[in-house]
Amino acid sequence: MDVRDAPSQIFGAVNRDARHWQILALSGLFLISILTTDYGARPMHLVSALAGTMTAQIIGTAIVGGKFEWKSAAITSLSLTILMRAVAPWMWFVAGLIGIGLKFAVRYNGKHIFNPACIAIVAMCLLFDRDVWVSPGQWGQAPLLLGWAAAAAALVLSSAKRLDIALAFFGTFAAILIGRALWLGDPMSIPMHQLSTGTLLVFTFFMITDPRSTPDSRIGRILFAALVAILSAWFIIVPNVLAAPIMALAALSFLTPILDRLLPADRFQWGKPSKSKEGRIHETQTPGRSGDARPQLARL
Repeated sequence: MDVRDAPSQIFGAVNRDARHWQILALSGLFLISILTTDYGARPMHLVSALAGTMTAQIIGTAIVGGKFEWKSAAITSLSLTILMRAVAPWMWFVAGLIGIGLKFAVRYNGKHIFNPACIAIVAMCLLFDRDVWVSPGQWGQAPLLLGWAAAAAALVLSSAKRLDIALAFFGTFAAILIGRALWLGDPMSIPMHQLSTGTLLVFTFFMITDPRSTPDSRIGRILFAALVAILSAWFIIVPNVLAAPIMALAALSFLTPILDRLLPADRFQWGKPSKSKEGRIHETQTPGRSGDARPQLARL
């Protein structure tokens, strides 16, 4: 192998599956969290979460069949460790079991309804009340900017192509909070503080962009993101819910199969190659229905 070709080959290997970028970026955010702040993220919590997600993944794969997806378990574990806080390490294990377990248990038309980390956090908060909460994630200006840059780069480089839903959510959410502050005459420091959290960062780039629990069509994704943003803002303004975006996503996840039904599009599959209009191979998504691919194949 030519040494000069090594970078491109490494990039190709990483880009073969969008989850590789997610794992790299989330690992970086986890390191930023434990090295630059003291908001409770600990390596032993990650180990506990990994044990729970891997256990559920093994059991679910044995029951349902199919390929063992360790990457999904790793992403869920990292998200839980960064976002969730609890009074005992075993609670991360339980959260991992719940998140991946519901991924196998609650499905429609071959697609799981809830993002595993999202539904795990909501379930744990409901089950254990004050013993489980969501970290505010105020990492400080420099670490937070670095985190946003890393997350944005991972999403742009990723073959998942879900930047549209991230921008739609954040743009709508920011517009509502800033617009409300202007309407009431509040200082801009209030909405800026609400928008400057590690929790919002992880949610925007790694939770609401999950291709397997969000609408397949671009119009559906943008509409879904706007609705989640509106409910998130309401949760912050009225009942003052700490984990507003996560709660809003869990509450509106039932809309995904409805939007997929009303606005059908190609079904995303991890690591499956598909052809673009120019005929180039991309390992992004495969058609959800065989009939949807015929016009495109005819043009090719």
